[in-house]
Amino acid sequence: MLECISEHACFGGVQGFYRHASSAIGLPMRFSVYQPPQAKAGPVPVLFYLAGLTCTEETFMIKAGAQRFAAQHGIMLVAPDTSARDTGIAGVADSWDFGNGAGFYLDAMQQPWSAHFRMESYIVHELRALILRDFPARPAHIGIFGHSMGGHGALVLALRHPDKFQSVSAFAPIAAPSQCPWGQKAFGLYLGPDSARWQQYDASALMAARTTPYPQGILIDQGLGDQFLQAQLLPHIFEAACAAANQPLTLRRHPGYDHGYYFISTFMEDHLAFHSRNLQR
Repeated sequence: MLECISEHACFGGVQGFYRHASSAIGLPMRFSVYQPPQAKAGPVPVLFYLAGLTCTEETFMIKAGAQRFAAQHGIMLVAPDTSARDTGIAGVADSWDFGNGAGFYLDAMQQPWSAHFRMESYIVHELRALILRDFPARPAHIGIFGHSMGGHGALVLALRHPDKFQSVSAFAPIAAPSQCPWGQKAFGLYLGPDSARWQQYDASALMAARTTPYPQGILIDQGLGDQFLQAQLLPHIFEAACAAANQPLTLRRHPGYDHGYYFISTFMEDHLAFHSRNLQR
C-alpha cells in the first residue's frame, strides 16, 4: 500500500513524498513525485531522476529547481531514494561512497548485499509500475536522467532497458565506472571480481556494444571545475564510445562549474526542454 508522507502545492501542481513496502528491495522504500498542473486533466509524460552519492529522495526536489520547468512542460518528476535503508547489514554505513545512499542503481550479486541492494529491479520494474498504476502517467513517454552516481544509473538503465525509457540525459555522470575508484569499489563489493559483470553496468562498455540506441540524442552537462572530473567521471571515455556507436551525443563542458546543485540548477531548464521534445512526440 502506498503511504503519503506529505504533499505540497507547487507551481500549480503537487509535490509529494511517499513510502511503500518494496518487494524488490524487501524493505520499505521512499520516493518523491512532482505532478504538474497538467496532470489534473489527464496522464502526462514522466521523467525519473536518479540522485548521487549520499542523497535521498528529497535532495533533487529541494535543490534542483526543476518543478518550475516541469510545470511549464507538463512533465511528472519521480525521484527514488538512492539505496535500501535499515538493512541491518554490518558495515553498511561505514563508507559514504558505498552502502547507505550508494546503491549504484544495480542489482547486487554478492552476499550480503544481494538481499536488499536491488535498485535496478526496483526502479525499472517495481517503481515504474507503481507510478503507472497510482499516478496519471503516460506509459510510452518515460525518460530518465540523473547526477553523478545517478547519471551513471540513468545512462546504464536507459541502455539496458531502452523499451522502458524513451529519453536520457545526465549531469556529471560516472561515465566509465569500471575504470574509476568509485565504480571499482562498488562493483567489486556488489558484483564480485568477475569483470564481465562489471561491463554490464558500465555505460561506456554498454554503448560500445550498441549502434545508435538513442537516435534522438543524449545530453550530458559537465562542469570543468568539478573536483571529481579527472579521477572519477571520465566523460571522454563515454564520448568516444558514442562516436564509435554512431550515437548522437551533446556533451557540454562548462568552465568554472563544480559538481554540486548550483551547477545542476543552472542547466536544469535545458534538460527539461530536451526531455520534453523527446517525450511529447
